[in-house]
Amino acid sequence: MQAVQIVLAYDFICPWCWIGHANLAAGIRATALDAPVEVRYTPYELNPSMPLEGIDRRAYRTRKFGSWARSQSLDAQAAAAGLAAGLSFAYANIASTPNTRRAHRLVQFAMLHGNAETVARLFDAIFAAYFSQGRDIGSIDTLIEIAGEQGFDSHRAREYLLSDAGNRELDSARMWAQRSSISSMPTVLIDGVPICGAQPPAVFEQALLVREARSAA
Repeated sequence: MQAVQIVLAYDFICPWCWIGHANLAAGIRATALDAPVEVRYTPYELNPSMPLEGIDRRAYRTRKFGSWARSQSLDAQAAAAGLAAGLSFAYANIASTPNTRRAHRLVQFAMLHGNAETVARLFDAIFAAYFSQGRDIGSIDTLIEIAGEQGFDSHRAREYLLSDAGNRELDSARMWAQRSSISSMPTVLIDGVPICGAQPPAVFEQALLVREARSAA
């Protein structure tokens, strides 16, 4: 049976991307499709010019949203939505807004050396490290620790991140997203049909059921 092809465009500094991934997974489980489901993680750097060492989060968010109070209000909204999805946000633990390119490259590494399950676990672990634990996911050492925690070879992961591997794939993914007019994060494409934003599980479930009915027709 032909697999359902799902593309998830995301960035690791976007809380709604983590929530969207959790809701997508819930929608897939609820649908219980006969066909296999293949999820491709497509990176989209929201801040490609971010310094490698990141920026103080309070300064960055205050500049971006006009005030720290506005930023905290938005954080509270995301935390509440995350709680409903079974995710824990601890913004007080986050000191800086990171450059996410290395984190995206670690996912590229995982896709070369893992399977669908291990890649998905690593994907969630990077989000949790940042939003729940306040770890610096722009740091190679932090990313190597996360990779090891998820069962990947730490030495090989370090070699990969210290090289240029994965950079071309990230640039290609960004160009593809721009050609496809994808700019809001997250965007989920189910067999090419886009769903924008961290929609509830029922939205993904319905889209999958429609796809299944169309395939059976």
